[in-house]
Amino acid sequence: MTKQERADFVLQKLTDMYPNPPIPLDHTDAYTLLIAVLLSAQCTDVRVNTITPILFNRARTPQDMVKLSVEEIQDIIRPCGLSPMKSKGIFGLSKILLEKHNGQVPQTFEDLEELPGVGHKTASVVMAQSFNHPAFPVDTHIHRLAFRWGLSDGTTVDRTEADLKSVFPEDSWNKLHLQIIYYGREHCTARGCDGTVCEICRTLYPKRRTALRSTRQPAPKKAPKKGARK
Repeated sequence: MTKQERADFVLQKLTDMYPNPPIPLDHTDAYTLLIAVLLSAQCTDVRVNTITPILFNRARTPQDMVKLSVEEIQDIIRPCGLSPMKSKGIFGLSKILLEKHNGQVPQTFEDLEELPGVGHKTASVVMAQSFNHPAFPVDTHIHRLAFRWGLSDGTTVDRTEADLKSVFPEDSWNKLHLQIIYYGREHCTARGCDGTVCEICRTLYPKRRTALRSTRQPAPKKAPKKGARK
C-alpha cells in the first residue's frame, strides 16, 4: 500500500469506530481547557480531570487565578506532577492574559506559544478544540502510531505532524487526532498490540511482534571486568 492508501484506510476505520470522539479533558471554555492541557503534560487525563474541579473551584478565570499565589496553585495541582513548573506557568500565563489580551485566550498560534508553559502541542489543542481552527496536535500516541502505521518516519514530533497533515484532509484533522488518541489507548498500546488482532495493524502491520523482535537493535556488550577470564 502507498502512504496515501494507508492514510485513507486509517481515516475510514477510525471514522467508523469513533464518529464523534469526546474531548477527554473536562473544561468549560478556552481558558479552562488551556489550563487542563498544561496540566496534562506527563499526567493522565483521568488525574487531570480529578484535579481541575478543585483548582477551578478556587479560580476559573485569569482574574481569579492571579489572586492565588504560585504556592497555593502548586499545592492544588501537585498530584499532576511537575507542579513547581506548572504552577509558575499557570500564574504567569494568567497574568499575561490580563496584561496583553484583556483576560481572553488569544486565537493565534503565535500569541498562544508566547505564553509561559505553552508549547506548540498545547497551542494546537486549544486552537483545534476551543476555536475550531485546523490543527493536528501530536502526542505520544499519535507519534507512535504514525510510525507504526507507516505514515511517518517518526524522527521528530514536528516531522510527524507535517507528514500527517500531508496525507489527511484538513477538515479531518481536529477530529482525527482525538480518534487516533482513543484508538492508541484502547486498541493499539505501546507494548500490548498484537498485529494479528488490532483492527488497523492487522492490515498495515500484521507481523508487528515478529518485526519488532527481528529489527530490535541488540544491546551493547559489556566490557569484561579487569581480571575476568575471557
